[in-house]
Amino acid sequence: MKRYLFVVLLSSFALWFLSGCTTAVRYSPEEIKDYPPDIQEEIRQGNVSAGMTTQQVRYAWGAPATVNILAPSQEGKPREEWIYSSSILVTKRLLFVDGKLFDIFPAPRVKPQPSPQEQQPTQQEPQPQKSEEKK
Repeated sequence: MKRYLFVVLLSSFALWFLSGCTTAVRYSPEEIKDYPPDIQEEIRQGNVSAGMTTQQVRYAWGAPATVNILAPSQEGKPREEWIYSSSILVTKRLLFVDGKLFDIFPAPRVKPQPSPQEQQPTQQEPQPQKSEEKK
């Protein structure tokens, strides 16, 4: 019995972990009815594409894990970076310019830096010792 419970729990965790973004509806039909039909379909399918507004992306993907306000573009338009993490394996970075989705990038994998306590002093390789010559 314990083995069966363990297998069920492990399988459930694996499915949850690998599922990625939730499929729960984040909008009502009334909220998206005024959007063009192609945008409505993208939202229903959980897809995002360049040109979508921040609200449309929220309807399609939900709230991002992180929002970073960036320096304005060269033309002075406001810029934002939204980061979505659906699991350890999948992370997306969305760039918005003037409230419209401009581009989608895979988020860079940043190798965590060790804390000062974890850093070990570098050891120098031993230098060959000079043998003393006897005269």
